[in-house]
Amino acid sequence: MKAINDFYERQLTPEEIAAGEHRTFVGGLWHEIGALQFEFLRQSGLLPHHRLLDIGCGALRCGIPIIEYLDSGNYYGVDINASLVEAGKHELEQKGLTSKQPHLLVNDKFEFDRFGISFDFAIAQSVFTHLDMNLIVRCFVQTRKALKSDGTFFSTFFLAPFPGHIATIKHQPGGTVTNFDTDPFHYSFREIEWLAEISGLSARLIDDWNHPRNQKMIELSVKLKE
Repeated sequence: MKAINDFYERQLTPEEIAAGEHRTFVGGLWHEIGALQFEFLRQSGLLPHHRLLDIGCGALRCGIPIIEYLDSGNYYGVDINASLVEAGKHELEQKGLTSKQPHLLVNDKFEFDRFGISFDFAIAQSVFTHLDMNLIVRCFVQTRKALKSDGTFFSTFFLAPFPGHIATIKHQPGGTVTNFDTDPFHYSFREIEWLAEISGLSARLIDDWNHPRNQKMIELSVKLKE
C-alpha cells in the first residue's frame, strides 16, 4: 500500500512515542474514537472468541479496548507505518496487555494471508479516507480472501452525494474538507458499492454511527456465487 500522503511516511522517534505524540499523530480523539469503534463492533456481534483483523491499526487507538475484550491471540493488526506499530507495542506495555498476545504486522500491500488464518470480523477505520480507488480495490480483494465465508468487514469513508462529485466537501461535525482526487478523499456510496462488487463483496450503507468527524460506515460481506 503506497502512502498517498507523506504523513504516513513520517516515522516517530522513540522519544516522541514515549511522550505520547502518536496519539495526536493518528488524529487525536484517542479515547473517544477508540471507544466508539469498540462499542460499534461489540454491538455488531463481536464476541471474545472471534478473530478480528484491524486494518490500519496504527498505534492501537481502537486496538487496546478490543485486545482487552478478545480472548488471547485473537487480535490481528496491520499498518503501513512501522513507528505507529511500535507505538502500539508501547501502549500494550503501558496497559499490561502483552500477555494477550496480539499479532501486529507492518505491511504496505494488505497481505493479510501472512497471518495464515481466516477472520470473523475486519475493520478499517479512516483508511479509505486516505486511499484512491485502486488501493481500495486491493484492500477489498485481500480482505475478501482473509474473511471466513460468513465474516463481516466494516469500513468508514467520507460520503459524497453522487458519483464523480469533483467539488470539495466540508463535513460537519469536524469540519474536514475532502476531495475527489486528493487525500482526504470522498466517495459516493454507489462508487464504494461498485468497488466492492468487482472485488467479490456485497456492501450495505450503515451511514450514521455517531463518528465525531462524520465518517460513514459500510458493512461488507463475501458475495455469494450465483
